[in-house]
Amino acid sequence: MAKDGLDLTVVFYNPNIVPLEEYNKRCNENREVCKLYHIPFIELEYDNERWCSLTKGMENEPERGSRCEICFYMRLKRTMEFAKKNGFDAVTSVLGTSRFKNLDQVNKMANLASQEVGVPYVEIESRKNGMQDLRNNLIKELNLYSQDYCGCKPR
Repeated sequence: MAKDGLDLTVVFYNPNIVPLEEYNKRCNENREVCKLYHIPFIELEYDNERWCSLTKGMENEPERGSRCEICFYMRLKRTMEFAKKNGFDAVTSVLGTSRFKNLDQVNKMANLASQEVGVPYVEIESRKNGMQDLRNNLIKELNLYSQDYCGCKPR
């Protein structure tokens, strides 16, 4: 996107990530990559308590289950609210880049949030055309932390 000349900002909103040390590690890693590429970085509030209340009763849901839909919706809607309030034209997400996530779920929840908030959602398909290889090369080249779980650990 940056190479295509788009004016973009990274917004980090991940209240699902536990423990807090893991959250901080991921947030700081994102911040440093943005700094390296001169991309503005915004960290929204860490509201794990709200995330837990919204997903209560779904602790045993598997990856790609209904807890993921609630999580995607919560995070994307909050990001779109921030975008609308701050004059951004649209929102996209890297949530669907992981092979562990269901891209249809991500897009479904993003489109629902988009309709409710009134901020366009731009779907991206980043699993094709060598994007996974590019991601892996970037991790090695920059010695980036690559987490081995989505962030949430059911209570």
